[in-house]
Amino acid sequence: MTTPTSHRESAAIAPGRVTFGRVLRAEWIKFWSMRSTAYLLLAVVATMAGLGTLSAWGLIAAMGDGHPVTEAMIHALPSGGLTFGQLLIGALAVLFISAEYASGMIHATMTTVPARTPVLAAKALVIAAVSYVVGTGSALLTYAAVQPFLRPDELDFALTAAGVAGSIARTGLCLALVALMALALGALLRNSAGGIVTLSALLLVLPTALSVISGDLVAEIAEYLPSNAGNQLVAIEIADDALTQLQGGLVMGVWALVPLLAATVLLKRRDV
Repeated sequence: MTTPTSHRESAAIAPGRVTFGRVLRAEWIKFWSMRSTAYLLLAVVATMAGLGTLSAWGLIAAMGDGHPVTEAMIHALPSGGLTFGQLLIGALAVLFISAEYASGMIHATMTTVPARTPVLAAKALVIAAVSYVVGTGSALLTYAAVQPFLRPDELDFALTAAGVAGSIARTGLCLALVALMALALGALLRNSAGGIVTLSALLLVLPTALSVISGDLVAEIAEYLPSNAGNQLVAIEIADDALTQLQGGLVMGVWALVPLLAATVLLKRRDV
């Protein structure tokens, strides 16, 4: 008589069992439930496509004024809005976790998933996947948008041109890595403003500050900042003394992985 009862109890408990698939589905729903999600994703697409188109117009104007314009500069136009796209997708990634702390929803989340690590892993998977698709799609849209500007001067180019398709795919990868870094900052700081300001400092303020300081050591340090490494990741043409696409990707991977590991450890140790 005890065995059938045990089976019935197991069957009753199974539907409520916490699995990674269910955690992932819950985080997917929460991501699309945020009001900021649609606005920021549209802003990423519009900003990257708009800045890429403006860059195309600027190159044509520069060429008309007699300034040299290389083929690599033209082929790099699909990723022309990468810098500001990183800031926007990073802001969304910070909000993805910091908003739960602000609303108090994090208490319910961690009570439901006491192991905690699956929550951060699911959030990382969701934001990385969305960022990759949006980043690659934005680069493709930019590619299509710049062709009418380039065609009158016979500067238009095919997706099969050397390095173009790879650069577009790596643009999505770059945004995914930035999103993971930003998610980790949000988990570490538990504050939307703090996470976004820190991200902006890493991506924009610090590289700008170091660029005005002379010295070989400073220049070498600047190469390993996330924004500069990201530019090398998507680059088509690499200078002799610069990071290669692979090296830029590895540096970006470290910038994403180290904060994520730190966030995972602190998430398990700190009270929510």
